[in-house]
Amino acid sequence: MTTSEPVRNRLPDLIVNGTLLVICLLWLVPTFGLFVSSFRTRDDVLTSGWWTVFPHREWATISTLPLPNGDHNQTMTVAGATGTFEQFRDGIATPGNKRVVWVGNKRAGRIEVQDQEWTGVPKFTLENYFDVLTGKEYQLTDINGVKHTYKGDDLSGALFNSLAVTIPAVVIPVVIAAFAAYGFAWMSFPGRKFLFAVVVALLVVPLQLALVPVLSDYVRLKLNGTYLAVWLAHAGFGIPLAIYLLYNFISALPRDIMESAVVDGASHFTIFFRLIIPLAAPALASYAIFQFLWVWNDYLVALIFIGSQPGVQVLTMRLAEIVGSRGDDWHLLTAGAFISMILPLAVFFTLQRYFVRGLLAGSVKS
Repeated sequence: MTTSEPVRNRLPDLIVNGTLLVICLLWLVPTFGLFVSSFRTRDDVLTSGWWTVFPHREWATISTLPLPNGDHNQTMTVAGATGTFEQFRDGIATPGNKRVVWVGNKRAGRIEVQDQEWTGVPKFTLENYFDVLTGKEYQLTDINGVKHTYKGDDLSGALFNSLAVTIPAVVIPVVIAAFAAYGFAWMSFPGRKFLFAVVVALLVVPLQLALVPVLSDYVRLKLNGTYLAVWLAHAGFGIPLAIYLLYNFISALPRDIMESAVVDGASHFTIFFRLIIPLAAPALASYAIFQFLWVWNDYLVALIFIGSQPGVQVLTMRLAEIVGSRGDDWHLLTAGAFISMILPLAVFFTLQRYFVRGLLAGSVKS
């Protein structure tokens, strides 16, 4: 074997790993930028990019001069730089790696002589998160020294509303699907294969297709505007996938364990709670992650079935309001976005050791 053969054999792995690394960077760099922006002040976010928190050279004013006399519409010479008003506004380089900048208009302003200096000590603050989470009033001072009073967005209530919607919408389909998957996998009853085929067929039915008829039924049952409406909607359309995923895992469990339990006199109820639930923990956790992320990040279903009343709005709806009312307040938008990400990240990293095992449920028969 020549020395080039090992390199040739590893080339596919290098290509795959390199591609995955590039994709991860493409996702992580903007996310990291938003994370950094959530801790920066309003003026810093509006006047400079997030990457300026790293050590870099930037222009700093070393001296200030009054406006030159004469006609400002003609070519002028100031501090060793010659140019028109428009050129001075953009900045004119001078010997010694300095530049001269006209700040203001032709009638009122100043001339700044600037030099590049190393900087990189960022000014971080937690006020963005306090302003978003609380409804208290706070003041911001703009670059002209004028103070403006704003009221916080108070996302804390929406955060608890999202929890009130998401937790039952995860628990209900997991419980129902676990019972159903066990029945399809280890119990014999008439029409079992037909019913399972129906469950698989329901996987292709999108929730958006049923919004209007479901909403009509909710109005007749007076469920619209309640959390129960959202729980039932998410549970109803999440159960088919949960049954299919759990069935693949439960049906792949060793038959010897089930037969031994039956010989020992265990009922289906005992087998389900003593054997199936502990053994199916990876599949249950995997589906719980999916369902939690879907419901937590949902906007459409919550908007239609709960409504836009301030007291019942979930986090996604409140963030949409912030985008509409504070479209230029990126320091608040980024803080609100990361508040909405904290809990999903905690759930994922808590259950991630089960995630891959759950995704491979039933792919290998024992």
